[in-house]
Amino acid sequence: MSLAVSQEVLISRNPATGEEIGKAKIFSKEEVRQVINRARSVFQTWRKTSFDERKHLIMRAREVILAEMDEIAELICKESGKPIAEAISMEIAPVLDLMQYFARNTKRLLKPRKVNIGLFSLLGRSSEIIYEPVGVVVIIPAWNYPFSIPLGEATMALMAGNTVIIKPSELTPFVGLKIEEIFRKAGALEGTIQVITGDGSTGAALVEAAPDKIMFTGSVSTGKKIAQSAAKNLTPVVLELGGKDPMIVFADANLNLAAEAAVWAAFCNAGQNCASVERLYVEESIAKDFTKLLIEKTKKLKQGIGTQSDISITVLSSEKQLQIVKEHVESFKKEGAKILLGGQNKGLFFEPTIIADVNNSMKAMREETFGPTLPIATFRDEEEAIRLANDSEFGLTASVWTSDLKKARRVAEKLEAGTVCINEVLYTHAIAQTPWGGVKMSGYGRTHGLEGLMELVNPKHIHLNRLLLFPDAWWMPYSETAINTFKGFAKYFASGSLIKTLLLLPMIFKRIKELTKK
Repeated sequence: MSLAVSQEVLISRNPATGEEIGKAKIFSKEEVRQVINRARSVFQTWRKTSFDERKHLIMRAREVILAEMDEIAELICKESGKPIAEAISMEIAPVLDLMQYFARNTKRLLKPRKVNIGLFSLLGRSSEIIYEPVGVVVIIPAWNYPFSIPLGEATMALMAGNTVIIKPSELTPFVGLKIEEIFRKAGALEGTIQVITGDGSTGAALVEAAPDKIMFTGSVSTGKKIAQSAAKNLTPVVLELGGKDPMIVFADANLNLAAEAAVWAAFCNAGQNCASVERLYVEESIAKDFTKLLIEKTKKLKQGIGTQSDISITVLSSEKQLQIVKEHVESFKKEGAKILLGGQNKGLFFEPTIIADVNNSMKAMREETFGPTLPIATFRDEEEAIRLANDSEFGLTASVWTSDLKKARRVAEKLEAGTVCINEVLYTHAIAQTPWGGVKMSGYGRTHGLEGLMELVNPKHIHLNRLLLFPDAWWMPYSETAINTFKGFAKYFASGSLIKTLLLLPMIFKRIKELTKK
């Protein structure tokens, strides 16, 4: 998407046609502070709402989305450039599922939890964990999934009792504003969820304003800047920073299905997915046949403007992204790889590109491309496949394709990634119940699943002593008896054995008697 920025507004344009979608306000630093303050104030009310009240809001918001699905899909399509089919299948449908899941299950997932404290329970003690909302949650999503990412994270944050501020990408401001409109129509308390538009300076102001949690999806370089700025106020951050995801295909895999999966995982959203297959490793014995399948299936895909129903591949989001893809394809050529299909562009439309004879030393196998390219390398055996897949600074997702499920599980457990799929690829961000996030340069923290929900609450430990008749044996003042008792605790109680702990009882009685007299 080409983007003109004035001092006051963002001009959003359809990347496929150049058509102006509209002008969005750039929030100033002072306005950002006002939004944060409003969110903090409203939090004191929202945190006291019941799970049923929160559920009611989320389910009403779902009804708004369902009623306006075509309009929302068209907006996503026009502002992000993705096909209308993917606006529905990869943005709207998954987030609707997430909304109903967390609306109906957050109360259960966040119920107080009793803790087994072992032998301490014999002393009349008990512990439980309760979960409290963190406060103001700032969500800074990427432009590639401008609806599902922020709306999903906002739903979880709201259900946990937080207030939310979304700062959409400067490339997709109107999809972000649509989310705010949806909640307004659903009857959300003003200030519960706010959307502020702007450029990088707006995002920086949000981070500097010290919210209680930041959820960021985007590039490694921007993620590092956010983490560094957030550290000044010790603001916790969840970072989802992309990947260079490997797909391993063994000779005994269902090659036809694996080829279809590879084509989809490499080229959906024009390859602009953090979990796209950007490194395809194929067992040597089948590499020729498998590559032929990939080419045949890719040639059947139609590229064009995403509002047309039969379009599978559309445009890249911006001139900046186009230059990265072009640079990577050229670097492949210079380093000896072969372009088997595609490799050309017309405007922001870049052809789906299949590349052979690649290896991990090549620049474009080390850096995230984020475009419609599918580089193919080969491996000889299981150990080499694992080594090649792990030879990356990224670790978001990976996939293993084989009919030998024991081998698949063995390989999956050795891959360095936040998610590993077996005979499946890419789509698990759409499963609300499972965590999403990576290792290494793919970031830290999780969204989705119970693990993602835990990012949005503060666990509070409540400890109860029901025995109020005697002082604790470890209290002051200390004495020779105290030291002998403490040694007994170390030797017997800390063993975790009830039988051994019984040997400590005479010492405890003597110590308590001593304390009672004093």
